[in-house]
Amino acid sequence: MRQLTALDAQFLNVETATTAAHVAGLAILDSADGSLNRDALAELLLDRVHLSPALSLRLAEVPLGLDHPYWAPDPDFDIGNHLFELTLPEPGNDWQLAEAVAEIHARRLDRAHPLWEMHLVNGLPDGKVAIYTKVHHAAIDGISGAETLATLLDLTPDGHLTRRRLPTTVHPNGNHVTSTSHVTPAHGGAAAGAVSVNGDLTAKDVPMNAVRTTHPLRVLAVAGERDHASSNGHADAADNAGTADVRPSEHNAGATNGQHTGHKPGATNGQRAGHKAGTTNGRSGGRSGGVPGRDPSRPVGGDRDEEAPGLIGMLAGAVVRTATHPVRAARSVVKAAGDLDAIPLAACVPGAKLIAKAVRTVVRDRLDRPELPSLSVPRTPFNGPISARRHLSFGSLPLKDVKKVAEANRMSVNDIVMALCTSALRSWLRERDALPEEPLIVAVPVAVRTAGAKDLVGNQISAMVTPMPTNVPDPHERLQAVGAAMSRAKRRFALAPATWLSELCSMLPAPVTTLATPAIFRLAGMAFPPINLIISNVPGPQFPLYLCGGRVLSYYPLSVLTDMSGGLNITCFSYDGMLDFGIVACPERVDDVWGLHRHLRTALEELLDERVGDEFRDGVGVDLVSR
Repeated sequence: MRQLTALDAQFLNVETATTAAHVAGLAILDSADGSLNRDALAELLLDRVHLSPALSLRLAEVPLGLDHPYWAPDPDFDIGNHLFELTLPEPGNDWQLAEAVAEIHARRLDRAHPLWEMHLVNGLPDGKVAIYTKVHHAAIDGISGAETLATLLDLTPDGHLTRRRLPTTVHPNGNHVTSTSHVTPAHGGAAAGAVSVNGDLTAKDVPMNAVRTTHPLRVLAVAGERDHASSNGHADAADNAGTADVRPSEHNAGATNGQHTGHKPGATNGQRAGHKAGTTNGRSGGRSGGVPGRDPSRPVGGDRDEEAPGLIGMLAGAVVRTATHPVRAARSVVKAAGDLDAIPLAACVPGAKLIAKAVRTVVRDRLDRPELPSLSVPRTPFNGPISARRHLSFGSLPLKDVKKVAEANRMSVNDIVMALCTSALRSWLRERDALPEEPLIVAVPVAVRTAGAKDLVGNQISAMVTPMPTNVPDPHERLQAVGAAMSRAKRRFALAPATWLSELCSMLPAPVTTLATPAIFRLAGMAFPPINLIISNVPGPQFPLYLCGGRVLSYYPLSVLTDMSGGLNITCFSYDGMLDFGIVACPERVDDVWGLHRHLRTALEELLDERVGDEFRDGVGVDLVSR
């Protein structure tokens, strides 16, 4: 089986008593008259878990931590270890839901099982339910996360009634089976970070040791990469600010003029029926078992010959990797040095730009990279050691309004999202007399996963690091400054996609990295934080999707907090005409996480007034629930 990369393993190493390194999403759905329940979810998961490696593989640790772990099939897969249910007390409002989900989000995943959980939350008003799903960041990045969710979602309310398991015919030699999917939708859809595409889709023959197929929805994660690049359709390299480098097409089947037809929380669109939330006691249980139609002697996720190496194999591999590590480390140092002026903290070292240019000259890298501005990180309340507690909030803005602002300013949707976050953070900090004179420094994750690597478990991501002009008081000047900063960062990334994140993780041997990472992150958070926060914008499909017959009304992404990256994370996902924001915070660092949503709403209103003509301003406006 595949071994974790140094970057994958780093997401394991960063976990401590105060840090949980999983990514998650909170979906609000119509319960389809009660048909979306725990039994239906269990049946769906058991039917499709083999379609996604991230859901079916567990960690196989190397003895004494001498090397990075391996991914291996789980021989004792039990859905009861992954699927849970809870009910909120009345009235089941947004704040109660946020509190209940925050408690779950703060808990680390059990490494004895495949690294994911799904929680069904009942008790919401108007016949709605919530589903909170978390998967460890060691197993997925944005694109693989999109494909993982896409295996569970359907394009029609009755899509779940069609089995995704592939009928198999064993060849006489017993080595392979011919598998053909009978599900070929005429229209494409996808989940978090995936996109739409027109045309029929068909599955292909797969070997038995794949034990999964190309689910029709998963194919969509590599198509339609255009819309968020710019409002006029011109794609700009590295424009997406999310961890999934996929962009939705302009296809809007099922969209309702930028508004969902169902629930809406937080600082959200008043046209959505108001879903609510709350605290509660969770319970697991219910059905357990393996994938239906599967040989019980074969582990979920693969055949016996796909299992991780035995003890001798692991130790032999560790010896070889340890012996060859100095060569790999030297190569990583050289590659990282070429991007020294783009690496947080290192870029502030005197002479960093000259060193980077000298290294690029030596290795004959003749690409003329745009110079980056200062990446000196100011002190904010967000930065410093975090606690184990989490608070979160969620809310939505109409995508059509954001696109109008983007068109009026000839900027991309992603640039407007960054401008909204810049203005919201400025207002939040000013309320607390904590606004620094220097711009905030933000990391923007970008996926570098290629089409040939779409089936691999793990991460293929990098990051753009750029200033956010929170120190610019005028809204119009601030908007233009954001556009200029993002344009410069995207040009730099397009010319030479940064690999420094992977290279930094590869410099030290696995045992040293495992022991040193928590201390390094803690020290960095206390003494010299490399960034102020992480902001991600993940484009999604602009048409409705369904789970167990229930329509997905909104989807709020929730990400990771660490000592090094700070006590605040903002992630945005566009779905069915709305921009759904999920904000995760450490309560010791951010005292009012809901206040940021109010400021996001105000920032959009401000841009609409500043940049959109009277006809639009008088006719549309920002339709959000006041908090």
